[in-house]
Amino acid sequence: MRAFIVDRYKGTPRFGDLPEPAVGDHDVLVQIQAAGLNPLDSKLRDGAFKLVLPYRLPLILGNELAGTVIRVGSRVAQFKPGDEVYARPDKDRIGSFAERIAVNEADVALKPKRLSMAEAASIPLVGLTAWQALIETAKLKHGQKVLIHAGSGGVGTFAIQLAKHLGATVATTTSTANVDLVRSLGADIVIDYKKENFETVLRDYDVVLNSLGQDVLEKSLQVLKPGGRLISISGPPDPGFAKDLGAGWMLRQVMRLLSHGIRKKAKARGVTYSFVFMRAQGDQLREIAALIDAGIIRPVVDRVLPFTALPEALTYIETGRAKGKVVIEMG
Repeated sequence: MRAFIVDRYKGTPRFGDLPEPAVGDHDVLVQIQAAGLNPLDSKLRDGAFKLVLPYRLPLILGNELAGTVIRVGSRVAQFKPGDEVYARPDKDRIGSFAERIAVNEADVALKPKRLSMAEAASIPLVGLTAWQALIETAKLKHGQKVLIHAGSGGVGTFAIQLAKHLGATVATTTSTANVDLVRSLGADIVIDYKKENFETVLRDYDVVLNSLGQDVLEKSLQVLKPGGRLISISGPPDPGFAKDLGAGWMLRQVMRLLSHGIRKKAKARGVTYSFVFMRAQGDQLREIAALIDAGIIRPVVDRVLPFTALPEALTYIETGRAKGKVVIEMG
């Protein structure tokens, strides 16, 4: 099958052929029709997570997809050939920048009926990230206040809509060019970071969702009230993540040290710090699909490019200027 292949860390993905994926008893084989791109893809290409995610090269990147089931394993009960699905494969089985992929049925859901394949492919990673950060970790409730950084990005555009659905008051940071976009998604308070400093404007927030760097992470502590939660999807990893990962003693100590500074500062202010690395979860994708089909959440897609334009698409993602998601479509 045709795929974009990474032969070495920091190398440019090349277009080539690899064997068909093996289909296990609990797997569905999906003919990929569209795949979403994320900053995570560039980080994995560059080896940023090789300490915790030691992939064997050559590697096919790609962490989310939409397509059609063409074969199922002998023990698959939920899907059949012809089903239109979307998925975030398990972290150990990524590879959506290819014509086909085998995914465990537990990580797959029927795609939202009202979305095209390209739109559906933009959802799994950012949808699950927002869900697991705001609902599972933060336990965000009606009437609470949440600050979502980078509101015009992939996670931000989804998280704003999810937080509003949960009944929260939503503040977000963005650039001047994207103020109208984030307001249209439901943001109540918009901080144009080119004109204002969020840490001097906002106070007494229950939750902050961070996807930016260390400087923004530390400033975010200032807007939280005692008992609040600082959640980061950009690091540093914490001991809880190490435990979930099943990391060995040495790696657990490394992660403890990496997050020691921010955890200490959070504790001094009476708040908690958590790192969230999204996991595959088909049941949550089904709930997300229901929200989309009900018109509660809509995808935000910056551009759709052909499969062969993947290297250019990754370069565009790395500029940080995408509004929502970038998607590639298979020809």
